Amino acid sequence: MRRRTGLVVVGVLALAWSEWLNWRWSRTLVGSGGGTADAVVVLGYRNPQARANAVNRWRVRAGIRSIPAGEAHATRLIFSGGAVGSGVAEARLMADHAKALGFDGPVLLEDRSTTTWENVANVIPLIEDAERIAIVSQPAHAFKARAYLRRRRPDLAARLVRADDYRPGEWALAKPLLALYGLWALRRLGADERRPSP
Repeated sequence: MRRRTGLVVVGVLALAWSEWLNWRWSRTLVGSGGGTADAVVVLGYRNPQARANAVNRWRVRAGIRSIPAGEAHATRLIFSGGAVGSGVAEARLMADHAKALGFDGPVLLEDRSTTTWENVANVIPLIEDAERIAIVSQPAHAFKARAYLRRRRPDLAARLVRADDYRPGEWALAKPLLALYGLWALRRLGADERRPSP
């Protein structure tokens, strides 16, 4: 009985820790932004099939819900990702899924990137005139992309706003693993990049 109780306590603590960490990452390196020329950048995930996989489908939904209410036609939704896992670019697969969900706002594709660094570098021409920029992915991955944008173009990073890619309880069972992977993936970021935004 004690062993079972101990496992439950450890499980609850792991879930709480991973929720807190993902919440924190979703709020790091973002500001309040301003203006109306929004751009929402959705980063792709390795996709070996000829249709969007579960991760990319979720990222598309998170990208669509990151668009401010009533601004679907004034906000560009940018899908970024090349043909990493199959012959079809992740950006194309995500755009097709967005269309299947009924999204009819402006969509732009960046279909050459194979790494997060390339995602950031290749979307810059598509976001340079945006006044508010949101980057959508799992929170650790989006945080890493924001850090890369700040390194490359601090002027654009100053326009970053929070995406709606963190919700309590979403991906709950996977969040402890995502948190551990996120800590590993973010290990090379500097201390100043790890601080949550005020």
